[in-house]
Formats: sequence, structure tokens, C-alpha cells
Amino acid sequence: MHEHVNFVPVESDADCLASFQVMQQLRPHLTDATAFVAQIQRQRQNGYHLLAAREDAKVIGLAGYRLSENTLYGRFIYVDDLVVDASLQRRRLGEQLLERVREQTRALGYRYLVLDTGMHMALAQRFYFRQGLLPRGMHFSQDLSQ
Repeated sequence: MHEHVNFVPVESDADCLASFQVMQQLRPHLTDATAFVAQIQRQRQNGYHLLAAREDAKVIGLAGYRLSENTLYGRFIYVDDLVVDASLQRRRLGEQLLERVREQTRALGYRYLVLDTGMHMALAQRFYFRQGLLPRGMHFSQDLSQ
């Protein structure tokens, strides 16, 4: 593991902007950096947290999560985004980011960490299995703009 990797919250507009290229690897539909910064700041007002893995001041990984509550899990943390720069993916950074989110979950006294991944993302699914996350259902959605 690399000791010069720091894990820091993304809060300022400048920090959001510095995170854009890495987030875009996970979310290629995000094409406007200014709109991304505005969206992250709106989401932060609604309880979203973005944690960056930084090395030499460069963002190399991100974990975006939010505190949530429902009748299935009670209070839980939902991971919206987990991404590591594609050129650095064998360094266990995803595991380290996820562990920091787990620590936050436990610190709040929440029992569950929940996330979704695409059915077509076999490598991500294998990673989540190795991390001890198990599938408990299927996520359904419908595009209502059509």
C-alpha cells in the first residue's frame, strides 16, 4: 500500500473540479465540469459525501455516499459512486475507500452499507463479493422521459 495516499472529503468547488476526470471514468455521461461541480454541491446539501483518495495532490479515486433510511435497512449508508483511476486499479485503493465508508457507517451506529452495480459489470461484482458484499435483490428502473 502507498503511504502517501491521503483520504480527504471533497467540499470546495476546486476540489470538486479536481475530482471530475476520475468521476467521469465511472460516469462518462458527465461531460460538463462546471455542471458537475454544481451537481455535487447540490447533492452535498442533501447529505451526499464525496471522499477522495489523493496522491501528490492528484485525485486518484473517489467514494460518493449518502446517509439514508428506509423500512428495509433502517438507517444505512448508500454508496452511489466508487471509482479508482483506471491506470491505478491494482493498488487496493477501491478497497481502502470502501473501508473508510465502512468506518463511517460503523461510527454512526448504522448496520448496513448498500450499493448497486450494473448487471454487465462482472469485474465490479467480483470485487464486491471479495469485499463481503452480497446481492440481496435486483435494482429496477424505468426511464419516464420517453
